[in-house]
Amino acid sequence: MKESTVRSAEIVGLFCRQQMQVKKGIPVRSSEMGVLIYIEKQEEPVTPLLVSSFFRISKPSVTVMINSLVRQQYLQKAASPTDGRSYTVSLTAAGRELVESTAAEYFRSMEQLEEQMGSADFGRFIDLMQQATEILSGEAGRP
Repeated sequence: MKESTVRSAEIVGLFCRQQMQVKKGIPVRSSEMGVLIYIEKQEEPVTPLLVSSFFRISKPSVTVMINSLVRQQYLQKAASPTDGRSYTVSLTAAGRELVESTAAEYFRSMEQLEEQMGSADFGRFIDLMQQATEILSGEAGRP
């Protein structure tokens, strides 16, 4: 294996571990927090399919997260008025409070990167991360 591949894997792994440590004070998993923030930012009703498409994860995985957040009383489900098989999800008062109280902590590391890298380098970093995500999603057989 090429030395640059090993070094790259180490750097990416360290970055991911540091990101996970940033979010330790949050009472839900980081993936669940991401779902709460996504739902809070949407202006239209959110369905599990929208969450699945946005995060590029399977619908069963989304269902597990949604059910967990409902049990924890951060989300509520509402049956679709047009399709009895579908439903929308929205934040409860507790969910909204959690998003508002933790959003700054959740995004602090990204703000730190932008401040210290500068807007141009940070923008390039995000573009490259997006490109890498799209490449790996394609290799994994996902759209």
